[in-house]
Amino acid sequence: MKFATALALGTLALTASAAPTTSNSNSNSNSNSKSASQTKYIAPAFSHAARGQRPSVSAHPHKPFKAFPTFPQRTKTCTVKSLGSGKDDSSNILSAFHSCNNGGHVIFSPNTTYTIGTAMDWTFLNSIDIDIQGTIKFTDNTTYWQANSFKYGFQNATSFFKLGGNDVFIYGGGELDGSGQAWYDLYAQDIYILRPVLIGIDGLKNSIISDLVLRYSPMYYHFVANASNVVFNNLDISGFSASANVAKNTDGWDTYRSEYVTIQSSVINNGDDCVSFKPNSTNMVVQDLWCNGSHGISVGSLGQYVGEYDIVENILVTDISMHNASDGARIKVWPNSPSALSGDLQGGGGDGRVNNVTYSNFLLDNVDYAIEVTQCYGQSNLTLCAEYPSPLTISNVNFYNFTGTTSTKYDPLIATLECSSATVCSNITATDINVLSPKGYHNATCLYMDDSKLNVTCTDVKLTL
Repeated sequence: MKFATALALGTLALTASAAPTTSNSNSNSNSNSKSASQTKYIAPAFSHAARGQRPSVSAHPHKPFKAFPTFPQRTKTCTVKSLGSGKDDSSNILSAFHSCNNGGHVIFSPNTTYTIGTAMDWTFLNSIDIDIQGTIKFTDNTTYWQANSFKYGFQNATSFFKLGGNDVFIYGGGELDGSGQAWYDLYAQDIYILRPVLIGIDGLKNSIISDLVLRYSPMYYHFVANASNVVFNNLDISGFSASANVAKNTDGWDTYRSEYVTIQSSVINNGDDCVSFKPNSTNMVVQDLWCNGSHGISVGSLGQYVGEYDIVENILVTDISMHNASDGARIKVWPNSPSALSGDLQGGGGDGRVNNVTYSNFLLDNVDYAIEVTQCYGQSNLTLCAEYPSPLTISNVNFYNFTGTTSTKYDPLIATLECSSATVCSNITATDINVLSPKGYHNATCLYMDDSKLNVTCTDVKLTL
């Protein structure tokens, strides 16, 4: 089923605000060094709803698979008191959440910095507004957080706090600061440390996170696990390293075992996936994003764990402006044998399916590959992938209306579309691909693909054992 029939193509405007701006900072793309300020495409300006007022959030430009959540009026107000001078405000925050839970409005005051130095479980939240007008800053006590942050059991993900519950609206125009520099420097010394994500979600339902500034996450900016009907809107994400130690794995969003998630109208400056659909991500819409310095918008990686069956299904990604990135749209699958991408990221041997995924309306600027499909993720040794082809199927995937230019890295190639065998991929199309390499080429490597459905000049790849 194509998205033209699966989705109603809405024209509702985003009434809360335009997408946010970016601070100028060096890109962490593996092959590009242009900064956001150097690109010819300028990020839109950040604005937010009036202080103390809920933003009005609507679908733009497409409607999601499930209607946005709505929220009743709250009947009680709680203002969080800051102790100041870098003292831990965690107990005051928890007290306000408990006092105003089930129908209240919690306010983090403007021009105030709140310090969090204690891991907190917020999965009890219900029918609550969290209005962040000030700054929430997490301590850089890397020893404490490694021992006490919440562990998810997937790709070493941990979090400062665990956000869950039902009917939660978080907004305010304020800032969350993950004090990432200490983590960037420590990770350069020891790749096995556990780095917290800035916003860790576990079990959140019927909720919206909107109108916030997110800075300097140690790892992913969002890890969205076991969530349903959650909207992310009008977020300003950025945070690069001030030292020679690169801020790595700073994905904008990773979704995992979640459904009906909408991500829209945001600006992301980071050093890894702008958005990544991890295992069992279904019925999702990602739209109207400006991404800089990233690894693109990715399905996967999938097939990482032996015995697991990963599903990514019913996904629409549309109206994306992608700059100074390694990829535009990407599907990445591990081979059918345990292997290592790096010491702290290993995998392979899993199964699953990718089905009904559409990437449309991409504007590309200095991107290494406009499109990448690989079932040899984590391996430079193609022989291993040929010997152990992934069984994970990829079907009904459409890349549509891509424009712009690639970087010089793979010139004359603009894309790579490679499946593990002739039986696992079906109905993969690429139409209206108006992307050229710097030398004016339109070429792609293609393996086990129906070339007639691909609007690129295919160069076949032959794998030998």
